[in-house]
Amino acid sequence: MQYRGRFAPSPTGPLHFGSLVAAVGSFLEAKKHNGVWLVRIEDLDTPRCMPGVADDILRTLDAFGMHSDEPVIYQSMRTAAYEEALQQLTASGAAYPCCCTRKEVADSALHGIEGFVYPGTCRDGMAHPRATPAWRVRTGLPVSPSPIEFEDALQGRVAQDLARDIGDFVVKRADGLFAYQLAVVADDAAQSITHVVRGADLLNSTPRQIHLQRLLGVPVPCYMHLPVAVNAAGEKLSKQTLAQAVDVSQPVDGLWRALVFLRQNPPRELRTADLDKVWDWALANWRPEKLVGLRALPAMTDELEHRGDE
Repeated sequence: MQYRGRFAPSPTGPLHFGSLVAAVGSFLEAKKHNGVWLVRIEDLDTPRCMPGVADDILRTLDAFGMHSDEPVIYQSMRTAAYEEALQQLTASGAAYPCCCTRKEVADSALHGIEGFVYPGTCRDGMAHPRATPAWRVRTGLPVSPSPIEFEDALQGRVAQDLARDIGDFVVKRADGLFAYQLAVVADDAAQSITHVVRGADLLNSTPRQIHLQRLLGVPVPCYMHLPVAVNAAGEKLSKQTLAQAVDVSQPVDGLWRALVFLRQNPPRELRTADLDKVWDWALANWRPEKLVGLRALPAMTDELEHRGDE
């Protein structure tokens, strides 16, 4: 089967260095395998999306020489597909409506790896029915028992007791917006994605996605989680941590820095080469195994700046 990878940014802010690293890693891995590389705009959470940012992200990728091999798709245009997936989960008994508020869930005092764990209050029927409930997916089902395990290309064997650590999770919010976990699974299946390369901040989400893939009867891709770029305080680069947009006027320098971050040790003279030459070197020398076991690395610091071709 042909390798099919993707890069799926959310247009909540311009492309920053951490997102560039994820794009470069996924692009190199796809092209190293003579595969297809796709771009998907994850604009499902409309209240958080900023006007014009999706187009800005695509222009930035183009400036860096990364072009989607097929037309870009937008999650905001695919809600019918997510509704169909939810109906399939509901028909099988895997999904159920939930009327619990965040405060009610918090009051349960059950803690997991990402905060409070839903106690299953509405599993057998809503305690206080309302017109627009949220929808949750059951965990610990026979078709997808806990713990859920998978082999990550960089992080090794990962196991998560989904029922204990996460609990029944939301796939459609009470405000009518579909959750990331359901949308990404439906999209990866629709695009026949075989390999997912992304940041390690999403490692804990992968068991939920594998759970949904099993319930929906779609293939489970291979996963590779790259180290995320963090600032001096150890925080992931993001809009919330005031990460700066990448400089589209200097794509060669930006790409070189991303390769340094990814521990590929590009020669220093590539900083003044043309973009195609940098990509040629990167593809010929791509060694993701240099990142085995790393979940976070500092973004470009003076020390990293001088690492280069050590």
